[in-house]
Amino acid sequence: MSTPFPFTAVVGQEDLRLALLLNAVSPAVGGVLVRGEKGTAKSTAVRALSALLPEVAVVPGCRFSCDPAAPDPSCPDGPHEAGNGGMRPSRMVELPVGASEDRLVGALDIERALAEGVKAFEPGLLADAHRGILYVDEVNLLHDHLVDLLLDAAAMGASYVEREGVSVRHASKFLLVGTMNPEEGELRPQLLDRFGLTVEVAASREPDQRVEVVRRRLAYDDDPAGFAARWADEESAVRQRIVAARELLPSVRLGDGALRQIAATCAAFEVDGMRADIVMARTATALAAWAGRTDVLAEDVRQAALLALPHRRRRNPFDAPGLDEDKLDETLEEFSGEGDEDPDPDGPGGGGGQPPSGPQDDGPQADGDSGAQPEAGDGGEPQASGAGSGEQSAARASEPFRTKVLSVPGLGDGAAGRRSRARTEHGRTTGARRPQGALTKLHLAATVQAAAPHQRARGRTGRGLVVRRDDLRQATREGREGNLVLFVVDASGSMAARQRMSAVKGAVLSLLLDAYQRRDKVGLVTFRGSAAEVALPPTSSVDAAAARLETLPTGGRTPLAAGLLRAHEVLRVERLRDPARRALVVVVTDGRATGGPEPVALAGRAARLFAADGVASVVVDCESGPVRLGLAGQLAGELEGTAVTLDELRADSIAGLVKDVQRRAA
Repeated sequence: MSTPFPFTAVVGQEDLRLALLLNAVSPAVGGVLVRGEKGTAKSTAVRALSALLPEVAVVPGCRFSCDPAAPDPSCPDGPHEAGNGGMRPSRMVELPVGASEDRLVGALDIERALAEGVKAFEPGLLADAHRGILYVDEVNLLHDHLVDLLLDAAAMGASYVEREGVSVRHASKFLLVGTMNPEEGELRPQLLDRFGLTVEVAASREPDQRVEVVRRRLAYDDDPAGFAARWADEESAVRQRIVAARELLPSVRLGDGALRQIAATCAAFEVDGMRADIVMARTATALAAWAGRTDVLAEDVRQAALLALPHRRRRNPFDAPGLDEDKLDETLEEFSGEGDEDPDPDGPGGGGGQPPSGPQDDGPQADGDSGAQPEAGDGGEPQASGAGSGEQSAARASEPFRTKVLSVPGLGDGAAGRRSRARTEHGRTTGARRPQGALTKLHLAATVQAAAPHQRARGRTGRGLVVRRDDLRQATREGREGNLVLFVVDASGSMAARQRMSAVKGAVLSLLLDAYQRRDKVGLVTFRGSAAEVALPPTSSVDAAAARLETLPTGGRTPLAAGLLRAHEVLRVERLRDPARRALVVVVTDGRATGGPEPVALAGRAARLFAADGVASVVVDCESGPVRLGLAGQLAGELEGTAVTLDELRADSIAGLVKDVQRRAA
């Protein structure tokens, strides 16, 4: 077993370390979501935490880590009698992003269950994580059906495995810790709310602190055991402090003044539901215990708000997480309760919001600046008009609206999502087949039908059905998949009227929001002047696409063919990376093509490349004015796709509630 990097040797990242330690003191806080750029010690800190957690008492031989003082009466390995048990270290179980459902919840032997009535059950990761840590790296990339199982287990404290009426239940209470890079996409709101705390991490911009990070990492890589030994005293001190805080926690008093501040803060920031109030109360209590105090103070409430509220006040994926600290201070001051005075920072019990620091760790903390503005040139060219350039500054997008459902025709096999029809592991049952590999979804009627003709030959004498493995049938199901929605946006001079471009950006923003809700990947190609560019390669981060769209300048000629050819190349490369994910191309243009020899004919030939590849497409017709040329409709014909106007794109328009993208019949 490899030696983990010591928790106290992590340089900086005070918020991250504090959030993890508070959950170690009080697991009821509800876990931690760590958001930040790559290479910021997210995974290192989480893996190091498990070494600090106290040992847990377990029933000997129980695969589900039952507490000997209060064993689970429904434990599949039970029943257990209450009594003394053995001790083992706390576990940290990692859930891979690509894990199967059986790996997460466990596997039930269907053949034995049907033929013998025996519940032969192999525990999964939820059983292993009981009374420990369940860690999900890149949690925002986790498949939806696994997210649903996590939500159920986190809400009920138990895991259920159901296979055609055969059920196994076991306790599953764990500390959920997830890390994610926001550039790769956001998290589903339901799962986001399940994390008690969230922290933003970023690499330090201070040279001295960066030097210390490199020095410690190199020392650890050269001699992990020796490096850990040098930090053993600091690790032991933190471990003892966690134990002391746990013992003190039941004695901490959460007064009415602190409760009023918590309730007022949650109301002031308009967070949904009551979970934020409860998490803040538990976090403030844990902060007081960590500081060695028995009273919750205003500073604990403030720190709890900074950790528990930022991810709960987002209204859509384009909102940057964060909290207005001036507003927070005003609210706390307005509802300050008696006896909640700030303690003497130099006296006993101070510093409740500070994690332990090891030697040489005195550099300033890196700020997680999630609200950074795009640098000059991000999303194209400078926005200042140049002489004779014809370029105009970026127009602001109009308010987004609910769009019609645009889907890819046919039946796909892509990643689970919510847009187009696909063969999936979840959804409505459409038939049966022989299982390829492990059986996951039994089709009971087909299995019985396959086994029935062989009962006499197999010597059946009783009421039970004699079932062999060859009789088992896997249910085939139809659900929804996520697609690659590639936006090809005309940013030329013909689109540059400010009111018109504002409406166009609002429409694209609306489609981006729809793509987020349907779990799609998105990409953005823009064209203007004399060329096209990939403003955003295909990604799961729709907020990154929205940011690029916001700064998109306009002006110049309309190289429509260049935009289509660049989009075709993006699809070709993406098809090699992810061949199962089908694409939907959304061309946002008025259909005009200018610049170069025969621009209209060249655009038509480029469009026919998509038709030849069978790519589903839709043209959002942005043409306006009393005289319309119908060029966008002609382009849709070349693409063998569909054209819709900006008005028809709205879900509440009179054109209908749903408009599928279908190829024209040859």
